This record gives sequence, C-alpha cells and structure tokens, in this order.
Amino acid sequence: MNHWIIAPVVLPALLAPIIAFVMRHDITLARAASFAGTLALAAIAVGLTVLAAAGETHVYVLGNWEAPFGIVLVLDRLSALMVLLTSILALIVLLHAVATGWDARGRHFHALFQFQLMGICGAFLTGDAFNLFVFFEVLLIASYGLMIHSGGRERVRAGLQYVVMNLAGSTLFLFALGTIYATTGTLNMADLAVKVREIPVEDAALIRVAGMLLVIVFAIKAALFPVQFWLPGTYANAPAPVAALFAIMTKVGAYAILRMYSTVFGPDVAATGGLFTTWLVPAAIVTLAVGAFGVLGARRLVPLIAFSVVGSMGTLMLAVAVFTPYAAMAALYYLVHSTFAAAALFLLADLVVARRNGDDALAARPATVQNGLFAALFFAAAIGMAGMPPLSGFLGKLLVLDALNPGPMVTLTWGAILLGSLLTIVGFARAGSILFWKSTALPADPEAQPTPPARALELAPGIAALAMLALLAAAAHPVSGYLEATAAQLFDHDGYARAVLGTLYAPEPAMEVEG
Repeated sequence: MNHWIIAPVVLPALLAPIIAFVMRHDITLARAASFAGTLALAAIAVGLTVLAAAGETHVYVLGNWEAPFGIVLVLDRLSALMVLLTSILALIVLLHAVATGWDARGRHFHALFQFQLMGICGAFLTGDAFNLFVFFEVLLIASYGLMIHSGGRERVRAGLQYVVMNLAGSTLFLFALGTIYATTGTLNMADLAVKVREIPVEDAALIRVAGMLLVIVFAIKAALFPVQFWLPGTYANAPAPVAALFAIMTKVGAYAILRMYSTVFGPDVAATGGLFTTWLVPAAIVTLAVGAFGVLGARRLVPLIAFSVVGSMGTLMLAVAVFTPYAAMAALYYLVHSTFAAAALFLLADLVVARRNGDDALAARPATVQNGLFAALFFAAAIGMAGMPPLSGFLGKLLVLDALNPGPMVTLTWGAILLGSLLTIVGFARAGSILFWKSTALPADPEAQPTPPARALELAPGIAALAMLALLAAAAHPVSGYLEATAAQLFDHDGYARAVLGTLYAPEPAMEVEG
C-alpha cells in the first residue's frame, strides 16, 4: 500500500488549520506556508501521475478495513490526472492572488484555499460514493468562504445564491445515496459496479431513480442546463483568483459523471442502458447555446467570461454524454484545455479591470497603461477559449466533433458546437475591439487617477496559464496517448472492481441489454 496516495488529502488538511490558527495575523508567513504546501502538492501529484501511468490501479485502504466495508482511496490514471491538473492550477492561482494582493483583502484566504484543495483532491481520489459526498461538502464549504472573500454587497448576494443552490444539490445527493444503499447494500464504487450489473431489468426502477438523482446533483456541479444559472452570477462576482480556481469546480461535476456513469452505471448495464445519454446530450446542447448567446449578449467583461465557461461545459458534456472510450479521451483533453483557458481569461481580466478602476463594462474608455500588451494576452486567451488554432482548444474541439460522429443527434451536436464557436468568436472579438481598439481613439482623461503598470509577477500567472494551452497543443500526441489509456482504464469496470475488492470480487454473468 503506497501511503503517498493519501498525501494530496492529508497535506492541505493539516496545513489549513495551522495557517488559520497559528499564522492568521501574519500574511507573510501564511503566504510562505501556502506556497510551500501547494508546491509540495504539485510534486506529489507528479509522482502519483508517474505511478499511475504504468496502468495499475492502486488502492489505499484506510485503517486496514478492506473494501467494500472500509474507506478506500483509488489511484488510477484518471484520478492522478485530475489531481495533477488541480495542483498546477492551484499554483498559478495562488501566485496571482499573492502578486495582486487579493489574499490580503480579507481573512483566512490561505486556510480556505488549502481546505478547498483538500476537498477537490479527495473527490478525485475517493473510491466510495458517500465519501464523494463528504469531499463535495468540504470543497463547497471552503468555496463559500472564498466566494465572499473581501466582501461587498453583490458578492454576498451571489454567494447566497451559490450556497442555496448547492445545499439543494447536497440534499438530493443524500436522497440518491440512500436509494442506492437501500437497493444494493453498498456505496463502494467497485462493489456498486458489480451489484448494479446484477439487478434484473424488471427490478431496476429504484436504481434508475437513484441514477437520475445523481445526474441532477452532478449537473448542478457541472453547471448543466437547466441548473446552470448559478454559474454566471457566482463567477462574475467572485474575486478573480477564486473564479480562476473555480474553473476546476465545474470539472469535479464532469469527473463525477464520467466516473459513476462509466464504472457503475456504464452503457453495458442492463438496468439503465442508454438512459443517461438520452438526457445528457440535449442538456449539453442547450448549455452550449446558453453559454454562446450569453457571450454574445454580455455587457460586462467578467460575466462574458463566465458565460464562455458555461459554453465550454456544454461542449465538454457533449463528449462525456456519449460514454465511449474515444469520446471520454476527447472529453478529458478538452477538460484540461478549458480549465486553463478559463483561468487565463479570469486572471487577465482582473489585471485589465484593475487598470480601469474596477469598471468591467464593455464600453470604450481611454486606453489604459500597457494597452497593447493586455490586448495581445486577451486575444490569445480568447483564441484558446473559442477553440481557434493554433492553441489546444482547436484540437480539443476537433477531437470532440470526431467522437460525436456517428452518435446520438450528430447533426444537432455538430451544429451546436460549430455555431456556438462562431458566436463565441464574435462575442470575444466585439469585447476585445471595444476594450482595446476603440479605446485608442479616445483622448486620455486628464482628471483620471493614473494606474500603475502590471508588474512581471502579476502578469506571470496569466501567461503561465496561456503557456499550458500552448504546451497542450505542442504535446498533443503524447497527451492524447496517455488519455486514450486513461479512457480505456476508466471503462474497464472489471479491472477496477478486481483491484479494489481483491479476493471478494466475484462477478455474476453480465445480463443482456434490452433493445
């Protein structure tokens, strides 16, 4: 048993209370501890990714209570990839928060930041549906505090909406878990993968209800239509580094759907069959449309970026909803890309808005300091989010389009992605034109307070996020190779159950899928 598997959960869990109680009056000490912890988390994530790349599924058994009776953490290629993505994003975001001083505008930023990392990493590593709920709550409680960091009326109001929406999701999650346990007698994912496949079709009503309840819960986390409305207000009003970190939060929902509906409720399960694809594909199409039209109609910069995140989740969920290994590979590539693209946009927008004295309205104002530099960086980030070459968004969308053909409603799904991309391009072009081009034609306001240029340390996080997009495009071949192996392992529910359950694994013969 490799004890490093639990380190991404234990390290931030130990560091957060130390920062909160010992270093709360010393921001320099808190920053140093938070940086050291996040850097260590990234190093551990790299090690775990190398360990998982060999293809073996590693199981960490807490207290030596074997699954399905005890708590287990499971490290495979997918969970290692998601922990690595979280740790790299966390480093970028933390650097921006410190460089711009966002972390000092309220209390307990670094403690909440570490608690959030603990919840996110735990959600990716757990092999148990109940502990998935527990880690969801940990990351959500921390995110409530981060959301209203530094205060403000609009921020608190948006945070309240965020809290209410997620409390409703948590309640549904408990109902779903209760129904699953009443039906199968277990919440361990590997054990569920075996027992759900043994349920006769004529007795599958309750497990279908539980599966649909879970879809709704994960759809809330992933901001999928019709429960996507919380995202634009929340992301647009959150502090910029928090909004950038939240780019991984929606991916937790997408990850949960991928994990549960390939391993447990896979397309080969007689009790559920293609039920979830039937609901998820139309929802993803509408989500993409909502995001694209939101980008086109936005009158402020930060809500425009928030709507582009909604649109990217629609594209991602189209690939996820197909539930094939190739589509999962395409979804994972696009997931990594869209996380860094959203983070880059939020971080760069923060620098631009700060030099417009907090005004993010899409209206022409006299050019700010470093207007050309900000225009170039915004242009690159917008290219990434819209899915234009040469950055990784173009390859990601090509992979998604290829994975959807042939597939359910292929004409609609292709049309939604292509038209959505066009509207997103137009929306970002319009915003960039107003902010950076028309501004050069206006005379400088002699009464305006001069704003200082962005320092290299402030620019570095946004540029680092953009560099990740370029790296993802340049290394597309090896990355897609790793993701192909990841998707194949994800759909090997037998291998997953055998690794987690060990000698207790005794599957019944698979039942025929009707229709």
